[in-house]
Amino acid sequence: MIFFVEHDGEKDKLINKSILSCYGMMQEKQVYRSIIILPSKLNSRASKHLQSLHDVANGLMVIETFEESELIVNITEHILVPTHQLLTNEEKNNVLRRYKVKEAQLPRIQTKDPVARYLGLVRGDVVRIIRQSETAGRYVTYRSCI
Repeated sequence: MIFFVEHDGEKDKLINKSILSCYGMMQEKQVYRSIIILPSKLNSRASKHLQSLHDVANGLMVIETFEESELIVNITEHILVPTHQLLTNEEKNNVLRRYKVKEAQLPRIQTKDPVARYLGLVRGDVVRIIRQSETAGRYVTYRSCI
């Protein structure tokens, strides 16, 4: 589900109410992932409120927040951003077996990375990153989300 929060006079109260109503709708419709699009950055109080809801749901519900200004440009289409592909669990296990490594040995990508946020990565996900290379033509690497 995607929710849009409109700008109003008392921003803090509105955002906290919006987060609560989104959480209620998610429970009602049994949706476990959602995105809230905000007119401005969440303040620390609203962030703590969102984190407390996440803790109550034991991490089963994921609510991601984006500012409107972050969504103006699609970062995945920028020339300097290589292609990122989220792997399924089966693909992930095949990669780990093929290269004889443990997940902790893979290079890391943080959940706060812009592309990780765009893809909705959570801890433990693995992405395939495909870069163009002048010498090899194409260079593939894998990263584990932390």
